[in-house]
Amino acid sequence: MKEEFLHYIWKYNLYDPDKLVDNEGNKIIVINPGEYNRDSGPDFFNARLRIGGTEWAGNVEIHIRSSHFNNHGHNHDPAFDNVILHIVAENDKKVYNTRGDEILTSEMVFSPLIFDKYTSLINNPFVIACQSEISRLDNFYIHHWLSTLVIERLQEKLEQIMKIFTETGNDWDETFYRVLTRYFGFRVNSEPFEMLAASLPFRIIRKHADNRFQIEALLFGTAGMLEEGLFKDAIKDVYYADLTREYKVLTSKYSLQPIWKFSRLRPANFPTVRIAQLAAMLTVTGGLFSRVLEACSIKELKEPFEVRASEYWDDHFVFGGKSRSYPKITGSQAADILLVNAVIPMLFVLGRYRDSANICEKALSFLEETDPEKNSIIEEWQSAGITAKTAFDTQALIHLRNNYCRKRRCLECRIGTKVISLGKILKNPDELMLEP
Repeated sequence: MKEEFLHYIWKYNLYDPDKLVDNEGNKIIVINPGEYNRDSGPDFFNARLRIGGTEWAGNVEIHIRSSHFNNHGHNHDPAFDNVILHIVAENDKKVYNTRGDEILTSEMVFSPLIFDKYTSLINNPFVIACQSEISRLDNFYIHHWLSTLVIERLQEKLEQIMKIFTETGNDWDETFYRVLTRYFGFRVNSEPFEMLAASLPFRIIRKHADNRFQIEALLFGTAGMLEEGLFKDAIKDVYYADLTREYKVLTSKYSLQPIWKFSRLRPANFPTVRIAQLAAMLTVTGGLFSRVLEACSIKELKEPFEVRASEYWDDHFVFGGKSRSYPKITGSQAADILLVNAVIPMLFVLGRYRDSANICEKALSFLEETDPEKNSIIEEWQSAGITAKTAFDTQALIHLRNNYCRKRRCLECRIGTKVISLGKILKNPDELMLEP
């Protein structure tokens, strides 16, 4: 048994109240269990109890055994002198505070079925431990929890984006460029694309935003894709030669250096088309981030990210090697990935930075209007009976799976705590139809 389980039992009043008594057998009535404390000090602050007609206010400490109070050094710590109740599963020893006063200790009795349900979740071999029961929960309750998780996920991204914002000297355009470029590399090339954006500042891109060819030369050259001998069929390729020549002019002006080395990679693995599409995005009239801020509908928001690589790439995947001809367009699904991972989080962060509830709400509404993501995690939830209708749902479910389910934080999950608390009545599945 872990202390966090006892914290959960105390917090949600899942113990037998008739068996919570003091040393003389007087019933301890819990008026308020207190505020859960995750930092140092007692486990619950500002609890209120009534014992034998007297009301007490103070802190509550919880251990598996009462002797753990001394084992943890609390008997020498003045921070625990205001503990009015010591809750334990086993009272094996009297304990005292630094003043020598005995601390009231009481064993907490609860249904073993609740503990059995908790252990069954913790030891479940599936990542989503409650997958056999979650579909029985009230949908409104689940959606309410997912709404909280979306904010948690955006808050995580806020911290990452604000770090970049500081590194760029508080430049929103530069920050957006770096965040967007990272996610334009998608899962396989996210880090190399992030390095590319850091090595080729947006201030340089901005100066050539009206010339796609020069943007392509800057991106391909800085990425190291214009090195001699890299593409064996490019030696007679006019477009490649022109890009190389243009990059030499630009690199002498800006002192740029290639960041990638591709000598050991097969050309088929080079993200050339992606870079060509990125160049198309960066030449959007009026500026890309400005378009994001001005967008009033999901259609307007998405439009700048559905672009076509320059005509050369219609029949190429790499320099010099011809292929079947078709336009290389970032499709709707790819645009949605950029919206969900880069564009909408940037909008949310800007709203928080400016303390604008309207901008934050706008970002969340865009998330609700974006199609749900398709990946293995969402398939797991689908198998568990949870269907995501929008990207708002999928972002929450991804966060829930990675930050709660995988780490077995069932006692911190509203779904997990509901399932565990109903462990004593699981013989009747209808009881799982929870009200929010």
